Amino acid sequence: MSKSSQYVSHQPDANGIIAWSDEENAIWRDLITRQLSIVPGKACDEYLHGLELLDLPRDRIPQLHEINRVLEATTGWQVAQVPALIPFDEFFRLLANKQFPVATFIRTREEFDYLQEPDIFHEIFGHCPLLTNPAFAHFTHQYGKLGLNATPKERVYLARLYWFTVEFGLLQTAEGLRIYGGGILSSPGETEYAMFSDKPERKPLKPLDALRTPYRIDIMQPIYYTLGSTEELFEIAEMDIMALVHEAMTLGLFEPKFPPKNKTSAA
Repeated sequence: MSKSSQYVSHQPDANGIIAWSDEENAIWRDLITRQLSIVPGKACDEYLHGLELLDLPRDRIPQLHEINRVLEATTGWQVAQVPALIPFDEFFRLLANKQFPVATFIRTREEFDYLQEPDIFHEIFGHCPLLTNPAFAHFTHQYGKLGLNATPKERVYLARLYWFTVEFGLLQTAEGLRIYGGGILSSPGETEYAMFSDKPERKPLKPLDALRTPYRIDIMQPIYYTLGSTEELFEIAEMDIMALVHEAMTLGLFEPKFPPKNKTSAA
């Protein structure tokens, strides 16, 4: 898969302000209006509380300093402006310093429903509400520190843990299934699919299993891992995750639950 992107991030001016076009602000408006109508009763309480704290504008893309004001006051995090794609070293360095990377571009209307690159809507709407939560913020910080010191091969395994928690994690709560993964919460299709479809598996998260589970970024997920609460992220963060990574490397990957890319079945 190509590591290039058609998108180019906007650069802030001397005061840290990004000049978004009317069309870009309109795309944000339409995205947030649609997703705000979908997440109640599906997103976890911690996410909804963070969304309330952020009080994201409905008619325009927020400026990063507006997000930072809330994150700094709650968990000491910030968001950091980055290009559309960044090296893994930079990604982990930012997380290790409590800075969440935000690419300052927004999808086009042609990719309104889905795009592979994480845009500002995905990062701000999908992830930043939960960065106000201490357990989620601590887990993300620890993950960044581990990744910063990991080898390239170890990072591939670590990426699976991030995928099945931060991006596509679910909770089994007293009120029923709820979403905390930002990859789900920024996607209307995956929000409905993760909650209600009978196609995917939903299994309690064992970190070793997540480290061994292949995934694809361009399909609806065939498996989701669940936690009982976001507090469990504290417990996972305090585990010897790198020992689990090495165990996963020894055991090898599970059989993928999806077909290879570009493979067509014969009639």
